[in-house]
Amino acid sequence: MDYMDSGPRYTPKSDKDWDTSVQFLPASDNKKLEKKKGPGKVGAVIGVVIFAAVIALMTGLLVWHFHFRKDVRLKRMYSGSMRITNQVFEDAYENSNSSEFKALAKQVTSQLKSIYSKSPKLSKYYVGSNIQAFSEGSVIAYYLSEFKVPAGQEASVDNAMATMDKLVENLQRSGKRTSNSLVVADVVSSALDDRLLSTSFSRFFKYAEHTKSNQVGQIQSPGFPNSPYPPNTFIQWQLRADPNYVIKLEFDTMNLEENCKNDFVKIYDSLVAIESRVMEEMCGYYSPSEPLTFLSSGNVMLVTMASNEKKNYPGFRAKVSQVKRGSKDTTCGGHLTGEKGTFSSPNFPNYYPTQTSCQWSITVPAGKAVKLTLKKFFLSEPGQEKSKDCRKDYVEVNGKKLCGEQPEATTETSTTNIMSVVFFSDNSYVDRGFEATYEAIDVKDPCPKQFLCRNQRCIKTVLKCDGWNDCGDMSDELNCKCNAKDIQCKNGLCKPMFWKCDGVNDCGDGTDELGCGGCKSGQVTCRNKKCVSEKNRCDGRNDCGDGSDELDCTRSTDSRCTELTYKCKNNKCISKVNPECDGTADCEDGSDEENCDCGRSKFKTSRIVGGQDTEEGEYPWQVSLHIKNFGHVCGATIISPRWLVTAAHCVQDDGRTRYSQPGTWEVYLGLHIQRKIGKGGTAATILQKAQVRIINHSVCNDLMAGQITSRMFCAGVLTGGVDACQGDSGGPLTSPSGSRNFLAGVVSWGDGCARRNKPGIYTTVTKFRGWIKEKTGV
Repeated sequence: MDYMDSGPRYTPKSDKDWDTSVQFLPASDNKKLEKKKGPGKVGAVIGVVIFAAVIALMTGLLVWHFHFRKDVRLKRMYSGSMRITNQVFEDAYENSNSSEFKALAKQVTSQLKSIYSKSPKLSKYYVGSNIQAFSEGSVIAYYLSEFKVPAGQEASVDNAMATMDKLVENLQRSGKRTSNSLVVADVVSSALDDRLLSTSFSRFFKYAEHTKSNQVGQIQSPGFPNSPYPPNTFIQWQLRADPNYVIKLEFDTMNLEENCKNDFVKIYDSLVAIESRVMEEMCGYYSPSEPLTFLSSGNVMLVTMASNEKKNYPGFRAKVSQVKRGSKDTTCGGHLTGEKGTFSSPNFPNYYPTQTSCQWSITVPAGKAVKLTLKKFFLSEPGQEKSKDCRKDYVEVNGKKLCGEQPEATTETSTTNIMSVVFFSDNSYVDRGFEATYEAIDVKDPCPKQFLCRNQRCIKTVLKCDGWNDCGDMSDELNCKCNAKDIQCKNGLCKPMFWKCDGVNDCGDGTDELGCGGCKSGQVTCRNKKCVSEKNRCDGRNDCGDGSDELDCTRSTDSRCTELTYKCKNNKCISKVNPECDGTADCEDGSDEENCDCGRSKFKTSRIVGGQDTEEGEYPWQVSLHIKNFGHVCGATIISPRWLVTAAHCVQDDGRTRYSQPGTWEVYLGLHIQRKIGKGGTAATILQKAQVRIINHSVCNDLMAGQITSRMFCAGVLTGGVDACQGDSGGPLTSPSGSRNFLAGVVSWGDGCARRNKPGIYTTVTKFRGWIKEKTGV
């Protein structure tokens, strides 16, 4: 039975098949009837009419009953596995064409039919089963079962299939069996993913591979790397390892359509697509530097891929090998001692295996306490995204469960010199896991010469009351005594004075925006601080002088084009602020939502002064521009497969070198250690990021002695210590919005690096958006 076949369908009859033998009689002439009052004729005519009406009504009811009320049944496929405890696995069972496979498959099919017959919910809808594979573990049988379920009864059948294990237990506990009957246990069953039953599939491929020691195999999508994978295709790879080994699947390329509803790859800890054994579902693009390695819990794994008819991409490639069970990547737990140490989940930073449970017992010298810092923590899966109940995968620290995604450097502290850490993963969906450090601390002084946050983190004392949430729980910004250069917020926070009256609620309670003057009642404040009547807003005229009174109007199309509006491909302008790639088609031609595949970090979570390390793949659009045979000179941003954005001064000819010619440059993408540096001090080996604040234009212009033009904006931390520097020129300043990042600025110039009251100066990209589109088409 081909489980991908859509099966018989019900097709209603056409109107031509309806019974047309019944006709209504023509209307009678009443006048003629009055003149000819023959006895009984009127009654006879009425009787004929009534009889014809009854016949027509009955015919209509019968047609309706048989045509529309036909018992419509839906095809329902279930996948599952069961352990056959009284059988021993044979090598011949790997070959579905062998006589041994067929004989055992026949027995299992008969057993399934017998089991379903004992369930009232299943027996009346059951059609048949197909055995897909066998594997070790006594013998594990993998099967697909088909049912024809009346519309509306799907949930009841799903529930009955979910309790198959209990049904089998009861049958085997109470029933009699013959000497050659199968003894089954550990029955797992679930409805097949509806996407795998698509009737649009026109190509089906099935592959099997058995890995061996010291051998590395390879699987890849059809056509890779020379051509995109074909449309409307379903493929599955059944992977096996030797006994006492597990499968290691390592992707070096993953580039599919971004929407998983259309194209996707799914990995199962099984040999059939059982949804309760899914390890991961993937689509979209993953950076080659991103860890993308999976381990099975046993010696089998299934990889499936499905595509629809549109947007086919390069696809994927993965290495397949086997790892000895009990090796470093597959085990965890133990007794840890000493003043400090590190440990992690199995296979970190790659994906941990399913069905894993381990415990670490940490002991530090007597009189000390244990401080555990979770440097990385990723234990998310469907149904557990918000880290609340921790019913699935979790880490338990001295009885406290943690799951989902936790902030970097989440800290837990014991009250004694002993701590217990437990890691658990269930049967489905895996993540990257965690990396942790522990250290012995003085219970009375857990943060020597530092500030102790409420969440047990330690931060530098200079970060307390600086207006930034350094602890992560705001405890470093509570009960602060503000100095003369700070705003005293009503909620107790201190914020820098230069944030007052900048139009942003920095305090959180609006204190910093009180007493700022502004416009009278009935007026609106323009961006240039001019006041105009509310009646003039969205009236189609530029009353403010800068066009800001005509932004975000409900009448967003056919607006007068200004530097503040967005021009669609059809040359019409819309007044909505930042309409590009916001998920809503605002242009009549939809051009504001074209070319929106960029701007997303692929990691599930340099020369910057005072920066922090970035994650792998966090900023995939960042590149390093090198002059050939010299080294790094400037940064740049990828905006399309063909175009970069950088600072103009990076590509100005100087007479000797033609920097304006592409042939002068080499573009470095991905992970590279930059050895030649600017003036930002010693170069970091990891790309740096810095969170900076947009500084009010007027304030910045005063600080920079009137050098700021309308095409520039300022950003930085005015207390100093964080900034872009030489060598960062041309690099991006990005602004996050939802799941995307937008290029807001290009690193341009500054007065030194990270100096107090000397912010960095950036080119305002929106001022050049039209020019960029004109030159690049992006």
